[in-house]
Amino acid sequence: MQNSWPSFTLRRYTRRSMFGLFSLSVLTSVLAACRQSPTTDTAPSATLSTPSAQPTTGPARGTLTATASHTAARTYSVEPVFAELELGPHRVRTFTYNGQLPGPELRVREGEVLRVFVDNRLPEPTTIHWHGIPVPNTMDGVPDVTQPAIAPGTQFTYEFVVPVAGTYFYHTHVGLQLDRGLYGALIVEPQQETLSYDREVTLVLDDWLDGIVGTPEDALRQLVRAGHGDHGMGHGTMPMPPGMGTMPGTGMMPPLGGFPQELPPDLLYPLYVINGRPIDAPFQFTGKRGELLRLRVINAASATIFRVVLVGHRLRVVHADGQPVEPLEGDALRIGMGERYDVLVQLDHPGVWPLVAWAEGTDATALAILRYKGSSGSLAPVTTRPSELAGELLHGLRLRSVNGERAFTPDIELPLVLSGGMGQYVWTIGGQAYPNAEPIRVKLGQRVRFRLQNMTTMPHPMHLHGHFFRVGQYPQGTLRDTVLIDPMQEITIDWVADNPGHWAFHCHHLYHQETGMMRIIEVS
Repeated sequence: MQNSWPSFTLRRYTRRSMFGLFSLSVLTSVLAACRQSPTTDTAPSATLSTPSAQPTTGPARGTLTATASHTAARTYSVEPVFAELELGPHRVRTFTYNGQLPGPELRVREGEVLRVFVDNRLPEPTTIHWHGIPVPNTMDGVPDVTQPAIAPGTQFTYEFVVPVAGTYFYHTHVGLQLDRGLYGALIVEPQQETLSYDREVTLVLDDWLDGIVGTPEDALRQLVRAGHGDHGMGHGTMPMPPGMGTMPGTGMMPPLGGFPQELPPDLLYPLYVINGRPIDAPFQFTGKRGELLRLRVINAASATIFRVVLVGHRLRVVHADGQPVEPLEGDALRIGMGERYDVLVQLDHPGVWPLVAWAEGTDATALAILRYKGSSGSLAPVTTRPSELAGELLHGLRLRSVNGERAFTPDIELPLVLSGGMGQYVWTIGGQAYPNAEPIRVKLGQRVRFRLQNMTTMPHPMHLHGHFFRVGQYPQGTLRDTVLIDPMQEITIDWVADNPGHWAFHCHHLYHQETGMMRIIEVS
């Protein structure tokens, strides 16, 4: 019987095997400020509207005021609303913030209060999560965990001290809404900038299907509907091949050939965009010869890992998830869902150059264009993989911290196996699928080590709310909030449970999260 769902491209796996914290005391003072009692505001319901809008880019204008305690407060208004967008030849009506894609770029200075008034003009409840920011628990934006979802026609105010500088983003945490347009960049400027550069550009990467081949809900139904058993692999869980161990001292499987392999995703999208612009109407940015350019690269996609290159130029990673790392130079950058990287580029090759975000494991790409000032002419279509994609690959597990810390001795160590697969399309952490999963309980102030084993055929970008963690070996492990774990890989993350509340820990592949790969961490 022919099904009536839109035609999504799904991938199924039958492989038998694959090869492929330091003390957080430095944040104690700012987190203490972060945990001041926030204020919220609930106003009477408002009439729903559905304005038509064109996608725009650039930072929003926030109002800067002083609070009663003389702390500067940056105030914005964000309106989740239906809007009509042009995505190249496609016109879609979708969920947006303020009628634009991405949502307005919010900028705030480290130590300031961020106050965001949310007026929900959608026909369904929503929230905003401040991805990567260790906020007070009531401000974290996880529905039915940290707050009731904001009902249609009602308002809510998020307000908190922003404790740490870096590149972050904000997005909904309700159902599959992220796979529409409910996301935007959040840039936290330091009190004093120590990084030297001439100009900066924010690039938000995304995969897109809404309004082109159905809805995200249609996609999920087809993924679940396509499940026909586990193919003898335990729902995608893979046994450790005999004789295959981890690299001494790293707690990680060595990737094949020294670099992560490209694996086909479980969902192929009809469109990939950068700053809301598709390949046939790309986002453009400019620079001058001799300048040093800072790119803030954010992967807001729901189910796509990207490999990013700027043709004709080398990339130097200087921050990961907003935190400084030892600079590392290469040709291409691998970025998982929820990850952010700050990259410096020396502009020494005048002309017009493509910035290509290749959707890993596919033949599809998103595109932006760098145009040197004074350069004319158009860019030839990108029809083949740029040679830089075969060059030196930058990825999170190659990076090293700039702030080495003394050895971390955990008070509690928890092994957590990531399981699941395409068979039944159910994904689990520690053998349990959310929401029918027990909370993981730790005591306030404990030093916690998670030993994460990915026993599935898929990479999983794992994200912890409310805290930073160190990845892997001390003293060089980087400070992160999201880490991409490849198949058959084992890593450890170390963190201090110094922010009380109920916190989500989940895969940032939206469809894995929605079908079980999430747990609640209770810190009390």
